[in-house]
Amino acid sequence: MNTDRIRLIKMLQDLNAISFEHIALALFEYQYANNLLYKSFADALNKSPKQVYQLTDIPFLPISFFKTHQIHTGSKQKGATIFESSGTTKDTPSKHLVADIKLYESNLLRGFSQFYGNPSDYVFLALLPSYLERKNASLVHMAQVLMSQSKYSDNGFYLEDKERLANTLQTLENRQQRTILLGVTFALLDFAEAFPQRLHHTIVMETGGMKGRKEEWTRSEVHHFLQERFSLPNIHSEYGMTELLSQAYSQSAGLFHSSNTLKIMVRDMEDPLCVTLSGRGAINIIDLANIDSCAFIATDDIGFLHANGQFEVQGRLDYSALRGCSLMVV
Repeated sequence: MNTDRIRLIKMLQDLNAISFEHIALALFEYQYANNLLYKSFADALNKSPKQVYQLTDIPFLPISFFKTHQIHTGSKQKGATIFESSGTTKDTPSKHLVADIKLYESNLLRGFSQFYGNPSDYVFLALLPSYLERKNASLVHMAQVLMSQSKYSDNGFYLEDKERLANTLQTLENRQQRTILLGVTFALLDFAEAFPQRLHHTIVMETGGMKGRKEEWTRSEVHHFLQERFSLPNIHSEYGMTELLSQAYSQSAGLFHSSNTLKIMVRDMEDPLCVTLSGRGAINIIDLANIDSCAFIATDDIGFLHANGQFEVQGRLDYSALRGCSLMVV
């Protein structure tokens, strides 16, 4: 198994020379052979490697399994990092066993650089109060990794000290320093309302999540409010979740582009086995970096997938519990 895993990691690192589909099908065979839970699920659908020839044939594990089972391919690794979802106080959190945190970190940096260039050129300010108050939040770890790459000393997390954040932003603006303000949506709205200012050198990136703290706003309403308060032409967004090791980013109007290791597909909301490469439906995700857990996940998000691979997140399935990363509708 270790030889197969090493081969998959090398394929992942050489993604520009090997097709996404080729790696995904090889990864499906690997996880079918080495993940007993996923194999049982695939067998129940009569989806062994002999029946899987293309991406739309692959069975996608419902994301709720991360709440009820320990999802791991191969033997459970001692000392694995555990990412835990924020959820709500009454909701069972998802837990993602990350056997190789270095794989996550290198993949995160590769995906970020694909859209924003070298993270060393930025100062990162993180307004993530609901995540900092919990342990094992993948979003906090993501911010820590990005900050560790910055060549500047101004990086930091902020809880309730909005005035200090406003002063830091103004200092960085005066220096014309490229900055990313990464924030959970309700906290960004509170901050923008209390401390509006003109930002010319700062990217404001929302991660979704109202957390029941405010009346639900559409994504366009949130972006319009933040644009007005910060005098910005666009608000950026990050799409990620506890169960993923890859991210997607939107640089305008909530239209997301996936990093190279991530592929979005949509399934029919009446027939979950009907999976397509465009149109509206519930979102299925292939995350090639999820080598040690499950790379094929049926989420509870609803979206629209454009023929060019760009996608929009348009809400949640009715039965889904509220969660931190994608509570907003379009």
